[in-house]
Amino acid sequence: MSSFRRLALLLALALPALHFVHAQSSSSSSSPAAPTPAAPAQDQAQPPAADNQGQLSVQARIKARRAQRRVAAIHEVYDHLYEGYVGAGYMRFTPGVSLQRVNEYDWNGGFTRYFNERLGATVDGRGYYGTPFVGLNAATNSEITKPAISQYAGLIGPTYRFYTQPRFSVSGRAMGGFAYGNFSGDTNGFGGVAVGMYPDGYTFAASAAVIVEYNVSPGLGVRVAPEYYLTGFGSRLENSLGYTAGLVYRFGKQ
Repeated sequence: MSSFRRLALLLALALPALHFVHAQSSSSSSSPAAPTPAAPAQDQAQPPAADNQGQLSVQARIKARRAQRRVAAIHEVYDHLYEGYVGAGYMRFTPGVSLQRVNEYDWNGGFTRYFNERLGATVDGRGYYGTPFVGLNAATNSEITKPAISQYAGLIGPTYRFYTQPRFSVSGRAMGGFAYGNFSGDTNGFGGVAVGMYPDGYTFAASAAVIVEYNVSPGLGVRVAPEYYLTGFGSRLENSLGYTAGLVYRFGKQ
Protein backbone atom coordinates (compact mmCIF):
# COMPACT_ATOMS: atom_id res chain seq x y z
CA MET A 1 0.00 0.00 0.00
CA SER A 2 2.85 2.41 0.78
CA SER A 3 4.55 1.66 -2.54
CA PHE A 4 1.34 2.53 -4.38
CA ARG A 5 1.27 5.88 -2.60
CA ARG A 6 4.88 6.62 -3.57
CA LEU A 7 4.11 5.83 -7.25
CA ALA A 8 1.08 8.08 -7.24
CA LEU A 9 3.18 10.90 -5.72
CA LEU A 10 5.85 10.55 -8.43
CA LEU A 11 3.21 10.66 -11.17
CA ALA A 12 1.68 13.76 -9.62
CA LEU A 13 5.07 15.50 -9.65
CA ALA A 14 6.02 14.32 -13.21
CA LEU A 15 2.85 15.54 -15.00
CA PRO A 16 3.49 19.29 -14.44
CA ALA A 17 7.13 18.85 -15.62
CA LEU A 18 6.08 17.11 -18.84
CA HIS A 19 3.54 19.81 -19.54
CA PHE A 20 6.24 22.56 -19.16
CA VAL A 21 8.69 20.76 -21.52
CA HIS A 22 5.98 20.30 -24.17
CA ALA A 23 5.06 24.02 -24.02
CA GLN A 24 8.70 25.10 -24.51
CA SER A 25 9.23 22.86 -27.54
CA SER A 26 6.01 24.13 -29.17
CA SER A 27 7.00 27.78 -28.73
CA SER A 28 10.49 27.21 -30.20
CA SER A 29 9.12 25.40 -33.26
CA SER A 30 6.50 28.09 -33.95
CA SER A 31 8.99 31.06 -33.80
CA PRO A 32 9.94 32.55 -37.30
CA ALA A 33 13.29 31.67 -38.90
CA ALA A 34 16.10 34.24 -38.75
CA PRO A 35 16.31 36.44 -41.91
CA THR A 36 19.01 35.61 -44.47
CA PRO A 37 21.76 38.29 -44.62
CA ALA A 38 21.51 40.56 -47.68
CA ALA A 39 24.03 40.10 -50.47
CA PRO A 40 26.89 42.58 -50.42
CA ALA A 41 26.48 45.74 -52.49
CA GLN A 42 29.40 44.82 -54.74
CA ASP A 43 27.60 41.63 -55.82
CA GLN A 44 24.64 43.75 -56.95
CA ALA A 45 26.99 46.02 -58.98
CA GLN A 46 28.50 43.18 -61.01
CA PRO A 47 26.04 43.30 -63.95
CA PRO A 48 26.80 47.03 -64.77
CA ALA A 49 30.54 46.32 -64.61
CA ALA A 50 30.09 43.45 -67.03
CA ASP A 51 28.13 45.74 -69.37
CA ASN A 52 30.94 48.35 -69.30
CA GLN A 53 33.51 45.72 -70.10
CA GLY A 54 31.37 44.56 -73.03
CA GLN A 55 31.09 48.11 -74.39
CA LEU A 56 34.86 48.63 -74.08
CA SER A 57 35.56 45.41 -75.95
CA VAL A 58 33.18 46.45 -78.75
CA GLN A 59 34.88 49.85 -79.05
CA ALA A 60 38.28 48.17 -79.11
CA ARG A 61 37.17 45.91 -81.96
CA ILE A 62 35.79 48.90 -83.89
CA LYS A 63 39.07 50.78 -83.46
CA ALA A 64 41.07 47.74 -84.52
CA ARG A 65 38.97 47.35 -87.68
CA ARG A 66 39.44 51.05 -88.51
CA ALA A 67 43.19 50.71 -88.07
CA GLN A 68 43.23 47.66 -90.34
CA ARG A 69 41.26 49.50 -93.04
CA ARG A 70 43.64 52.47 -92.81
CA VAL A 71 46.70 50.22 -93.17
CA ALA A 72 45.10 48.46 -96.14
CA ALA A 73 44.30 51.80 -97.84
CA ILE A 74 47.87 53.07 -97.34
CA HIS A 75 49.23 49.82 -98.71
CA GLU A 76 46.97 50.06 -101.77
CA VAL A 77 48.32 53.53 -102.64
CA TYR A 78 52.03 53.18 -101.87
CA ASP A 79 52.66 49.56 -102.80
CA HIS A 80 53.28 50.55 -106.44
CA LEU A 81 56.67 49.70 -107.87
CA TYR A 82 57.00 52.63 -110.28
CA GLU A 83 55.99 56.28 -110.32
CA GLY A 84 56.17 58.74 -113.17
CA TYR A 85 55.51 62.47 -112.97
CA VAL A 86 55.35 65.48 -115.27
CA GLY A 87 54.73 69.12 -114.57
CA ALA A 88 55.94 72.71 -114.62
CA GLY A 89 57.65 75.06 -112.20
CA TYR A 90 59.18 78.37 -111.32
CA MET A 91 62.59 79.53 -110.07
CA ARG A 92 64.44 82.75 -109.24
CA PHE A 93 67.88 82.64 -110.88
CA THR A 94 70.82 85.05 -111.19
CA PRO A 95 72.22 84.79 -114.77
CA GLY A 96 75.34 86.86 -114.13
CA VAL A 97 77.44 88.27 -111.29
CA SER A 98 76.26 91.85 -111.77
CA LEU A 99 72.74 91.11 -112.99
CA GLN A 100 69.55 91.00 -111.02
CA ARG A 101 67.58 87.82 -110.49
CA VAL A 102 65.22 86.70 -113.22
CA ASN A 103 62.00 84.67 -113.17
CA GLU A 104 62.51 81.36 -114.93
CA TYR A 105 59.74 78.95 -115.82
CA ASP A 106 60.34 75.28 -116.39
CA TRP A 107 59.02 71.93 -117.50
CA ASN A 108 60.07 68.84 -115.60
CA GLY A 109 59.51 65.13 -115.70
CA GLY A 110 60.85 62.15 -113.83
CA PHE A 111 60.62 58.49 -112.97
CA THR A 112 60.96 56.81 -109.55
CA ARG A 113 61.60 53.16 -108.84
CA TYR A 114 60.48 52.22 -105.30
CA PHE A 115 62.14 49.47 -103.28
CA ASN A 116 59.44 49.51 -100.61
CA GLU A 117 56.50 51.75 -99.71
CA ARG A 118 58.80 54.58 -98.60
CA LEU A 119 62.22 54.50 -100.31
CA GLY A 120 62.85 54.95 -104.02
CA ALA A 121 65.41 56.20 -106.56
CA THR A 122 64.44 59.09 -108.88
CA VAL A 123 65.72 60.18 -112.30
CA ASP A 124 64.68 63.73 -113.22
CA GLY A 125 64.97 65.93 -116.31
CA ARG A 126 64.05 69.62 -116.64
CA GLY A 127 64.45 72.80 -118.65
CA TYR A 128 64.34 76.45 -117.46
CA TYR A 129 63.57 79.51 -119.57
CA GLY A 130 63.79 83.23 -118.80
CA THR A 131 64.49 86.69 -120.17
CA PRO A 132 66.84 88.63 -117.87
CA PHE A 133 67.24 92.37 -118.09
CA VAL A 134 70.88 93.12 -118.97
CA GLY A 135 70.53 96.91 -119.26
CA LEU A 136 72.14 99.28 -121.73
CA ASN A 137 75.46 97.90 -122.88
CA ALA A 138 78.16 99.64 -124.91
CA ALA A 139 79.49 96.36 -126.31
CA THR A 140 76.22 95.72 -128.12
CA ASN A 141 75.31 99.40 -128.72
CA SER A 142 72.31 98.76 -126.46
CA GLU A 143 70.74 96.55 -129.09
CA ILE A 144 70.19 93.74 -126.58
CA THR A 145 68.43 94.46 -123.28
CA LYS A 146 66.35 91.30 -122.58
CA PRO A 147 67.86 88.23 -124.29
CA ALA A 148 66.26 84.84 -123.81
CA ILE A 149 68.25 82.25 -121.86
CA SER A 150 67.73 78.58 -121.06
CA GLN A 151 69.08 75.82 -118.84
CA TYR A 152 68.71 72.03 -118.99
CA ALA A 153 69.51 69.55 -116.25
CA GLY A 154 69.60 65.80 -115.62
CA LEU A 155 69.50 64.70 -111.97
CA ILE A 156 69.33 61.47 -109.96
CA GLY A 157 68.92 60.72 -106.27
CA PRO A 158 66.86 59.13 -103.47
CA THR A 159 63.25 59.89 -102.56
CA TYR A 160 61.83 58.99 -99.17
CA ARG A 161 58.24 59.20 -97.94
CA PHE A 162 58.40 60.13 -94.27
CA TYR A 163 54.66 60.69 -93.76
CA THR A 164 51.91 58.68 -95.46
CA GLN A 165 48.12 58.77 -95.31
CA PRO A 166 45.57 57.24 -97.69
CA ARG A 167 44.83 60.67 -99.19
CA PHE A 168 48.18 62.46 -99.00
CA SER A 169 51.88 62.05 -98.29
CA VAL A 170 54.96 64.14 -97.56
CA SER A 171 58.32 63.11 -99.05
CA GLY A 172 61.88 64.36 -99.12
CA ARG A 173 64.08 64.22 -102.22
CA ALA A 174 67.76 65.02 -102.83
CA MET A 175 69.33 64.82 -106.29
CA GLY A 176 72.58 65.66 -108.02
CA GLY A 177 73.74 65.72 -111.62
CA PHE A 178 74.75 68.12 -114.39
CA ALA A 179 73.27 71.20 -116.05
CA TYR A 180 73.85 72.99 -119.33
CA GLY A 181 73.37 76.75 -119.66
CA ASN A 182 72.65 78.53 -122.94
CA PHE A 183 73.17 82.24 -122.25
CA SER A 184 74.29 83.44 -125.70
CA GLY A 185 71.69 82.02 -128.06
CA ASP A 186 69.69 85.26 -128.22
CA THR A 187 72.56 87.77 -128.23
CA ASN A 188 72.97 88.06 -132.02
CA GLY A 189 76.47 86.60 -131.85
CA PHE A 190 77.79 88.96 -129.20
CA GLY A 191 77.82 86.21 -126.54
CA GLY A 192 76.40 86.13 -123.07
CA VAL A 193 79.59 87.40 -121.47
CA ALA A 194 79.39 90.62 -123.51
CA VAL A 195 76.15 91.54 -121.75
CA GLY A 196 77.24 90.41 -118.27
CA MET A 197 75.91 86.85 -118.27
CA TYR A 198 77.72 83.58 -117.62
CA PRO A 199 79.45 81.81 -120.50
CA ASP A 200 77.66 78.86 -122.09
CA GLY A 201 78.67 75.47 -120.80
CA TYR A 202 78.14 72.50 -118.50
CA THR A 203 78.35 72.53 -114.72
CA PHE A 204 77.14 70.52 -111.75
CA ALA A 205 73.63 70.84 -110.36
CA ALA A 206 71.94 69.70 -107.15
CA SER A 207 68.50 70.07 -105.63
CA ALA A 208 66.63 69.35 -102.41
CA ALA A 209 62.85 69.33 -102.30
CA VAL A 210 59.93 68.60 -99.99
CA ILE A 211 57.16 66.92 -101.98
CA VAL A 212 53.52 67.10 -100.90
CA GLU A 213 51.15 64.81 -102.80
CA TYR A 214 47.36 64.57 -102.78
CA ASN A 215 45.99 61.27 -104.06
CA VAL A 216 42.99 61.50 -106.38
CA SER A 217 42.99 57.70 -106.60
CA PRO A 218 45.46 54.94 -105.61
CA GLY A 219 47.21 55.30 -108.99
CA LEU A 220 46.93 59.04 -109.62
CA GLY A 221 48.03 62.05 -107.58
CA VAL A 222 48.76 65.76 -107.70
CA ARG A 223 52.02 67.10 -106.27
CA VAL A 224 53.72 70.37 -105.38
CA ALA A 225 57.38 70.52 -104.36
CA PRO A 226 59.14 73.61 -102.94
CA GLU A 227 62.78 73.26 -103.99
CA TYR A 228 66.30 74.55 -103.42
CA TYR A 229 68.40 74.41 -106.60
CA LEU A 230 72.19 74.78 -106.74
CA THR A 231 74.35 75.27 -109.85
CA GLY A 232 77.95 76.26 -110.60
CA PHE A 233 77.72 78.49 -113.68
CA GLY A 234 80.54 81.00 -114.00
CA SER A 235 82.66 79.03 -111.50
CA ARG A 236 80.52 80.31 -108.63
CA LEU A 237 77.68 78.86 -106.59
CA GLU A 238 74.22 79.97 -107.59
CA ASN A 239 71.61 79.39 -104.88
CA SER A 240 68.11 79.46 -106.32
CA LEU A 241 64.68 78.87 -104.82
CA GLY A 242 61.55 77.74 -106.61
CA TYR A 243 58.99 74.97 -106.87
CA THR A 244 57.64 72.35 -109.24
CA ALA A 245 54.09 71.04 -109.54
CA GLY A 246 52.38 68.40 -111.63
CA LEU A 247 50.67 65.03 -111.94
CA VAL A 248 51.91 61.68 -110.61
CA TYR A 249 51.00 58.30 -112.08
CA ARG A 250 51.78 55.07 -110.18
CA PHE A 251 51.86 51.58 -111.66
CA GLY A 252 53.21 48.10 -111.01
CA LYS A 253 52.94 46.20 -107.74
CA GLN A 254 55.83 45.37 -105.41
